[in-house]
Amino acid sequence: MATSNRAWKREGARLTSRDKGDTKVAESSSGRQTPTRRPLPPLARLYIYALHGLFCEVAFTAVFDCCLTFDPRLPGHTSLWALLIYGSAVFVLEDLSLWLNRKRCPLLARMILYTLVTYLWEFTSGFLLRLVGACPWDYSQFQYNFLGLVTLEYAIPWALVSLIAEKLLVPYTLRLRLES
Repeated sequence: MATSNRAWKREGARLTSRDKGDTKVAESSSGRQTPTRRPLPPLARLYIYALHGLFCEVAFTAVFDCCLTFDPRLPGHTSLWALLIYGSAVFVLEDLSLWLNRKRCPLLARMILYTLVTYLWEFTSGFLLRLVGACPWDYSQFQYNFLGLVTLEYAIPWALVSLIAEKLLVPYTLRLRLES
């Protein structure tokens, strides 16, 4: 039987690092070959994270706009740039959350760090997109904005979204397997 080359293990409910997987075919006790299951490659995880972010953006803007305009149609909106921005941000958060959990960093400290990283990511991507005239958001109308690219009014939603990503999105995505 082929041995698994797993670099992660679960300790209780805490995922401590990423599974690198083993793509070898295992032999059963009867000598038959059975397919092995390997983790999703990075591009597949990036794809899942991008689609998740895009969906959350549309849902958030629909609910936020409904609260302001009372429009029951919930016409959410986003930009295709959100695929790249959210996909890459959660991909970075994946490694960060695994590292922080291995270090047994307290939940509040993790949420604050995730929120700061999110703001840095949003500011950087917005700044770069603004350079080419493609930034799809402008927070200038918010009281606590910085250059219209980030706003403190979104700190709590960003912290909550980061917590959901750490507790649900990243662990469940890392558990997905492909059969070979």
